[in-house]
Amino acid sequence: MSTSTNSARKPPPLICTVDLVLLTLRDEQLQVLLLKRERDPFAGALALPGGYVHADQDQGCEDAAHRVLRDKAGLEGLYLEQLATFSGPGRDPRGWSVSVAYVALVDAGRLARRALPAPGCSWLPVDRLPALAFDHGHIVEAAVARVRSKSLYSSLPAHLCPEPFTLPELHAVYEAVLGESVNPVSFRRKMDELDILDAVTGAKRAEGAHRPAQLYRLRKEFRQRLRLVGRGLKA
Repeated sequence: MSTSTNSARKPPPLICTVDLVLLTLRDEQLQVLLLKRERDPFAGALALPGGYVHADQDQGCEDAAHRVLRDKAGLEGLYLEQLATFSGPGRDPRGWSVSVAYVALVDAGRLARRALPAPGCSWLPVDRLPALAFDHGHIVEAAVARVRSKSLYSSLPAHLCPEPFTLPELHAVYEAVLGESVNPVSFRRKMDELDILDAVTGAKRAEGAHRPAQLYRLRKEFRQRLRLVGRGLKA
């Protein structure tokens, strides 16, 4: 009895990577970190920070994403969440590939204290990007849609607000991320419902002609995870 050729077939080669959509808020715009590729394919084109999954080192794709964040962006301890898996034979000229994409958020205050992680890096507005390598333009679009949708019912935009901040400053960050105005009364009600903020004792900031406003920080348990609410800001 002959052995089935299917059972004897070797597994085909598979390219497995992680790609990172690192977002910040600069000039009241969502911006994404991009790197100029030095090698083919797409040499000279801009691309998301990414890298191969190291089977002998990474315990999972999230470990690989944290490694890419550290090695290519010089950052650790950020909010990070898995976005989606992108796969197929046409996304990489080198062969059939699968990429697990992640979204990470960093506030502009933290970036202001450090230089760009490497030559060839740039921050660009997500709504005005050039053509990117591979399918990275599609990945950025998916990430931005996720962030804007999730901002309606979660604490996500707070990870883009430099600490300490006032409630009006956090309100402005929510509006910048969503790209639309948010009713101040509804916003404050949602912040009470989320219960993610700690007042900085004795710390206030003058804001124009108004009385000095209380300063806040994210509660420790929400610095790398989100709080969700049942109804969105518009409810």
